[in-house]
Amino acid sequence: MTLAPYIHAMGRGPGRARNLSQAEAEQAMTLILQGQADPHAVGALLMLMRYRGEIPAEIAGFVQALRATLPEMPQVDLDWPSYAAGRTRGLPWFLLSARLVASTGARVLLHGWNSHQSDGADVRGALNAAGITQANSLSDLAHVLDQHAIAYLPLEILSPRALELLNLRQVLGLRSCVNTVLRVLNPAGAGAAVQGVFHPPYRGLQQAAAHLLGQRDLCILKGGGGEFERNPTKDVQVFRLVGGQALETTLPALLPEPRRLPGADYPLSALQDLWSGGTCDPYLEQLVTGTAAAALMALGHAPDAAHTLATAHWAQRDCLIST
Repeated sequence: MTLAPYIHAMGRGPGRARNLSQAEAEQAMTLILQGQADPHAVGALLMLMRYRGEIPAEIAGFVQALRATLPEMPQVDLDWPSYAAGRTRGLPWFLLSARLVASTGARVLLHGWNSHQSDGADVRGALNAAGITQANSLSDLAHVLDQHAIAYLPLEILSPRALELLNLRQVLGLRSCVNTVLRVLNPAGAGAAVQGVFHPPYRGLQQAAAHLLGQRDLCILKGGGGEFERNPTKDVQVFRLVGGQALETTLPALLPEPRRLPGADYPLSALQDLWSGGTCDPYLEQLVTGTAAAALMALGHAPDAAHTLATAHWAQRDCLIST
């Protein structure tokens, strides 16, 4: 088989072209992942999807095909993807939020690909300063999770073929739906997940795709650099799945004075300093605890209770997890 039928369906012209069904998308991605598709056809399909605008059924179908290629994963409670390839701002403070969630007893899987940046603020380069261990193999992942309740798994270990597709951006010059697929992937099948987006319309797209895939609990927000990270001085609209039901929740600003997310003027050591208490910055503390609270909502906590829990564990953090 080839990708020709799927390209034909999407590219026939005005009035006749259509999006793919979920089953068609799964079949097309299966061909791609098996290496049976011509590279030119892969690029054509991805760019047609970008031009038409990907729909939930296509994302869900692609995710199903990719999940079928993944090995068995350890049990986790919260899936936390990090695929903001265009991240240009400062430190990934949300790493401390993920660590804070893990301190409550939830097992958190961070996975992603954004270490190619050289400005010192990439996620993978900040893991050590944030007190988070990278798993260097799938067998290592279970050990790290058992020891720390949180781990970061690089995409090249999780799925080398998915990384190849993601890196087609360098050839095509444009983002493809693969970015969205990886955010929705939830490779370990966690019951709860968080997702960040840069462009607001993707909140609804990813919410609907996750619903098609049977995701039970989910929180999506427009975050700093496209990551799951909230600005504490702004109201934030969270697109959710609660027990499989779609809803939206607006979280009020935590601080009164408007302020942009911090830029690149912090060294990597600022992450460790903030966690250890060596630095006291109310804005950054609210950023970290507010983001953690939004993630705790995905784990089933009501908004007020989630904020109370995040704040309490932040106050006790030194005795909860050691680096």
